[in-house]
Amino acid sequence: MPSIFRNGRFLKAQELVGDNAASDPAFAECMIVEDGVITHIGTSSDAEVLNAQENGAAVQDLGQRIVLPGFIDGHMHLLMMGQSLKKVNLEECKSLADIRAAIKSYAVAHPEVPRILCRGWMHFMTDGQALSSMLDDLDARPIFIDSKDLHSSWCNSAALEEMGIYGMQDPKGGCIHRDAEGRASGLLDEAAAVTIVWPHVASIAPMDQKLDAIREAFTAYSKAGYTGMVDMAMDENALEVLLELRRRDGGFPVRLAAHWIIAPSETEEENLKQVRRAVELQQQFNAETSPELRIVGIKVICDGVIDACTAALCQPYSSNGISCEALWTREMLDPVVRAADVAGLQCALHAIGDGAVKLAIDALEENSTPGRRHRIEHLELASPEDAKRLGRLGITASIQPVHADPAILRAWPKLLGEHRCGRAFAYKEFEDGGAKLAMGSDAPTAPYAPFPNLYTATTRRSAREPKSLEVVNEHFAISLASAVAAATAGSAYSCFAESWAGSLEKGKKADFVVVDMGWRPEGLLAASVRETWFEGKKIFDIKDSS
Repeated sequence: MPSIFRNGRFLKAQELVGDNAASDPAFAECMIVEDGVITHIGTSSDAEVLNAQENGAAVQDLGQRIVLPGFIDGHMHLLMMGQSLKKVNLEECKSLADIRAAIKSYAVAHPEVPRILCRGWMHFMTDGQALSSMLDDLDARPIFIDSKDLHSSWCNSAALEEMGIYGMQDPKGGCIHRDAEGRASGLLDEAAAVTIVWPHVASIAPMDQKLDAIREAFTAYSKAGYTGMVDMAMDENALEVLLELRRRDGGFPVRLAAHWIIAPSETEEENLKQVRRAVELQQQFNAETSPELRIVGIKVICDGVIDACTAALCQPYSSNGISCEALWTREMLDPVVRAADVAGLQCALHAIGDGAVKLAIDALEENSTPGRRHRIEHLELASPEDAKRLGRLGITASIQPVHADPAILRAWPKLLGEHRCGRAFAYKEFEDGGAKLAMGSDAPTAPYAPFPNLYTATTRRSAREPKSLEVVNEHFAISLASAVAAATAGSAYSCFAESWAGSLEKGKKADFVVVDMGWRPEGLLAASVRETWFEGKKIFDIKDSS
């Protein structure tokens, strides 16, 4: 039996593509859904609507609310997102004293947990220091602290001992920070966090706990209006959990596309072995065999982050004169990109600093096939020349405006110098150069809710501190239509999902979100999700959540 959704303002699909994305959009008034698919979109007086009514279709009045395509988080980390909901949140801390107080309070309140897991620490909170000795007197249990950007892990001595860090060498592409005697001092960066800490924490968590973490992430995402996501660090552990969850629960309330993480290894063969694993998995989990869980490509982390002075820059950091090299050289990266491309996989290259951005674009230009829809993640600092190359080469610009929030960029002028800050988050330049924009949250490194993301993309102001008048590079702001397109159609396009998702049009899946919002950037922080529908079924209703 079809359902008629009327008296709404349904964003038309054509408003999300081409030059129309920059203009004030037009809306349809009515939509018909049958068997989980949109069969018509138009007005209540259309023949299709009148015929459906005569045949007893159910009718739902939307009270003139705006209806958008279901949001698709174009860059996130699903298992870590779910697990983060149970971790001690340090994001509001301003100092070491705040961090210690938060951890101590949690420790006292939770004597039953075997380990204390925390998230949201930023280097500026502790003046760039992260020593195990700063945590050891708080509790005897292992303490693991994820940096906000997930590129570092700060641990107490008990955690270092549990992982066997004291006897380890630095992994390829990573750093175990040490004291003057060469003993691990508490901080693990880049590949040391990704290949040592992440797997350890994942391995010690019981399966039921991990299943519940993903269920909670799905619930949070449905409430926020998401019907799709792109996981940017899929590995054996997370895949095992997802497959077990599907076996137990029978399915997911979202469609998930995933990029297989490739860790830098000592030899080319070790790197290519990981690519071959991704190829094998893509053959098992694709649009034909597993539409709700697809392995679509690989993920390579080419550099670190600016706040830790680990992002690769073309010129040294202004604060300390350090020249940080990329985590992958062209000699390492080219064979990986080439092998993935030949196998039909998409490459997602994490590149934050302008040096890494150039490296990533050069590698894709030389080793890829047109039409593969390779992508670069973050693009926080890009030269004008490289910004233009994205569109010309068909590279998707994968952006996370929540990282452009002025409230978390106050250390950048010291780190980069004012002149380079003027190049930060050049989204409008990417768009003007013809690049497709795909918007994500990078959760759990940042808030996952879509409206703060859209707000910062369109106003360049802070969603964290709404009263602040700070603006970061206002000339790089994109229109609201462009931002919504990036968070829906753009993210769908980025993973070859545009034939069934990303816009409201006949023949596509009935994935949509009913929202209370005005069509203006300044009001986005007051916007809210009323209902989320996935394949024609309501998976969230605000009336049921109170």
